[in-house]
This record gives sequence, C-alpha cells and structure tokens, in this order.
Amino acid sequence: MNKRFTIILAMASALTMTAFAADQEAKVNDRLEASVDTLKEMMHAADKGIPQDLLDKARCVVVIPGMKKAGFILGAKYGSGFAACRKSGGGWTAPAAMRVEGGSVGFQIGASETDVILLVMNESGMRHLLEDKFTLGGNASVAAGPVGRTAQAETDAAMHAEMLAYSRARGLFAGISLEGATLRGDQDADRELYGHDIHNREILSGSVTTPAAAAAFEHALNRESPARQ
Repeated sequence: MNKRFTIILAMASALTMTAFAADQEAKVNDRLEASVDTLKEMMHAADKGIPQDLLDKARCVVVIPGMKKAGFILGAKYGSGFAACRKSGGGWTAPAAMRVEGGSVGFQIGASETDVILLVMNESGMRHLLEDKFTLGGNASVAAGPVGRTAQAETDAAMHAEMLAYSRARGLFAGISLEGATLRGDQDADRELYGHDIHNREILSGSVTTPAAAAAFEHALNRESPARQ
C-alpha cells in the first residue's frame, strides 16, 4: 500500500509540475503579447504619445504592461515585463524579463493597473539595467517623461535623467514618477522563455538569439524605432 501510495504521489507531483510549467509558459507568452500591445498603443496615443525622438535616442526600453498598485494608507506596486537594448551594429537585442517592485506611503485606497514604459537614455542608465537589482531614483535617476509627439522633448528632465518613465491608466496618458521602486531581472521568466538559466546581462549584450515566442516584441521595437548604425 505504501509503495502504491508513493507511486501515486510521484505521479501527482509530476503532473503538478507539468501543469505549473505550462501555466508559467502561458503567463510569459501572455506578458510578451501584452508588452507588444502596450508599446504600440503608448507610442501612438494620438497627440499624447511618447515623443519619437526620445525613443530613437533611447539606449534601452523597458515595457511593464499592467503594473499593479494597491493599498490602504500603505501601498505597494509591482509588475513584470521585458527590456531590450540597441545592438552596437543596429537593431534590438532579445528581450530580458524584468520585475518592478516598490512601496509608497500616504493617504490612498483602492487598486489600479498601469502600463509603464521606461526609456533608458544613456550609457550610465544602461549599466544599471545590467545589474541584478537597482533602485529608481536611488541608484538610477528617473524622471517623468515629456509627452506629445510634436512637443519639444529636449527638456531638462530628458537631458539629465538616466531613465524617463511613462504611464497609461484608464486611458489617461502622462509622465509618471517611479522613484523608490526597484527593478530586477525575472530569472524564472527568462528560464521559461530561453529554456535554461540565463542572466539579463547576457541577453541584453546582444549575443543571444531572440526565441520565436518573443519575435513579435523585437519586431514591434524595430517598427517603432528602426535599426540605426
């Protein structure tokens, strides 16, 4: 009886692990699709889109679709998405999975979801992105990005911040402050996407081939900001 129970338990465990792996893969694929939609919609949000010249100057892009924020007095925000950087020879790297986490204090109640895009504007900001973990507004300077496709984007914020942050919630498009939030690689999602353990530093260096599941994300970036030499 004990042996039969052990076999049943092992089979149940195997089935559970298989189901969990399938669920994780579906979540990664869904997140990639949502990231593609977020990039397209926030770049083409009528007169409130991300300025094209800023995207064209960005060294890297981080897309976090549906970042969640909830709380009562003490709040928290978290989300997951993908980053990609420009290759030295033109084009974009394969996507690296990212997680953003942070807290906030103040009078607040309720919950919301917000799409977020971070533009990494210089070499210093890119170095932070390659770290295991860094704090926005602490390790890396971040500012609310100017909006409007015809607006002059060369503001003080755009000139000096390492990263520019944009958000969209319930149709409202504007710059956003993410100071205090932490950004780190999502190793579980990377493992699911690439089939083995891999560090974001390796992915964003440009030496990793984009997997088929992430091809649409790379294509979306190339459409919005074509390869440059």
